Amino acid sequence: MGKHTIYKSEEGKATIHRFYENYLREFKTDFDRVYVDTAFGKTHVLVSGPTEGKPLFIFQGGNCINPMTLSWFKPLFKNYRIYAPDTIGHPGFSEENRISASDESFARWTTELMNHFHIEKTAFLGPSYGAGIILRVAAFMPERIACSILMAPAGIHLGSKVEMIRKILVPLLIFKMNGSPNHLNRIADTMSDYSMKEMDRDIIASIFKDAKLESEMPKLTEKSELVNYHSPTMVITGTKDVFFPEERIQKTAKEIIPNLTNYKTYDMGHFPSEKYLTKINKDIEDFLHLHY
Repeated sequence: MGKHTIYKSEEGKATIHRFYENYLREFKTDFDRVYVDTAFGKTHVLVSGPTEGKPLFIFQGGNCINPMTLSWFKPLFKNYRIYAPDTIGHPGFSEENRISASDESFARWTTELMNHFHIEKTAFLGPSYGAGIILRVAAFMPERIACSILMAPAGIHLGSKVEMIRKILVPLLIFKMNGSPNHLNRIADTMSDYSMKEMDRDIIASIFKDAKLESEMPKLTEKSELVNYHSPTMVITGTKDVFFPEERIQKTAKEIIPNLTNYKTYDMGHFPSEKYLTKINKDIEDFLHLHY
C-alpha cells in the first residue's frame, strides 16, 4: 500500500468498498456518483433526490462509510437534492490523504464542492464528525450556510475521556489483538445503546481491522469563531452518547452558537435506533420547512 493510504492492505480496502456498494443497494434509490477534483484531492460525491429540490449537503460520520450514516436520513431524499461527499481521508472512494479539521481546510474543501455543483448557499446536515466539518464551514465560510443541523456533534464539547477509554478504547485494543466478538459487541452496544444493526456492526469491525482510524477529533469551536455565523441551527443530542453527551453539549452549544433555534435531545446513544430516527427525521423536516 502507498504511504498515504488509510488502509492496511488492498484486501482490506476491497472489503470495505464491498460493504459500501452493498449498503448503497439497501437505499433502493438511484444515485449519481460524481468525482470532484479539489485542492485536497479527488472527492467522491453521492447525489440523489429530485433535481428541482433545494440542495442539502450531508456529511458522513467519522471512521465509517458514507452510506451508513446517510441511511439515517432516507426520508429527506423525497424533497431535497442530496449531496453526500465521502470525507477526504476516511473510508470510501475519496482521496485517502487526511486534512486538518482544526483550520480552514474543510471549509475550503466544502466550498470547492459547492462551486462544482453551482450551489451558492445550502442547508447542511452532519452527524458526529460531519457536524464538526459544518462548524468549520460556519467559522470560515458562514455565508455559504442557509441553515444547519448538527447531530451528536463533534466540535462542541467532548465526553468523559475516562469513560471513552473504559468503554471504547480498551475493548477496541483487545478486539484488534484477538478479534474477540464479545469486545466488538461491547463497543457496538455502547455506541448505539444496544440498537446497532448487524450490518453496521460488521462494517465497523472491518474498519477497525482494515483501516487506520482517524484519531483526531474536529477542533472544539470557540465562540469568537462564530461571531459572523447567524444562520438558523438545530442541535440533536443523545443522553447516552459516550462521545458527545447531551449534558456536556447543551450548555456549550447555547454559549457559542449565535442562532441556536432548536435543541433536541433523546435517550439514545451515539448511533440512533430506528425508533429515534423516525422522530429525528420529523424534527429535521420541520426545521427545514421553517428555516429553508
